[in-house]
Amino acid sequence: MPGGANEIYFQNLRVLPREINGVEVLKGAEVNILDLEGNLDLAQNTLEQLDFVIASFHRPCMASGTKEENTRALTKVMSNPFVNMIGHPGNPNFPIDIVQIVRIAKETNILIEINNSSLKPGSFRKGSKEVCYAILKECKKQEVAVALGSDAHFMYDIGRFELASEMVDSLEMPEELVVNTSVARFKKIISRKV
Repeated sequence: MPGGANEIYFQNLRVLPREINGVEVLKGAEVNILDLEGNLDLAQNTLEQLDFVIASFHRPCMASGTKEENTRALTKVMSNPFVNMIGHPGNPNFPIDIVQIVRIAKETNILIEINNSSLKPGSFRKGSKEVCYAILKECKKQEVAVALGSDAHFMYDIGRFELASEMVDSLEMPEELVVNTSVARFKKIISRKV
């Protein structure tokens, strides 16, 4: 990502203590999917050092493919043992086969993010609300875990996901399928990946 931290930054996270001021620290990254082959912008040996890895499509890093190509790329990414979550899959700029992606998420213990920023009025991901709703509905049907994400690009947005929470409530999503409602639930599901 232009302007983002390079690989050495993530490799150096090993110097952080596991606890700071009584807060447990999980080391992670949101990585970019670079192409339709599902290649990522951090090397495997760096990913394996992290506790939590989100993989996402971003336009500055790649152009969207067809629905089938995007689905195939995500399928390859989801087979990576060090990827824990697919970030903002409701982005209509990168159409996917929702049923297939949710099924593979279940098979590979990958979390699906419901991204709050994508749901904001005026979001640059126009049409995300309808796609996110369809994804969430399919996750409920297939009993696949989701995580609500704030996608904070500004410090005051950290931990804010009111719109995503409203969507979860409107679909009466079972609490056990929303993993970041409990630290124990979250840690349990990410530990099953590797």
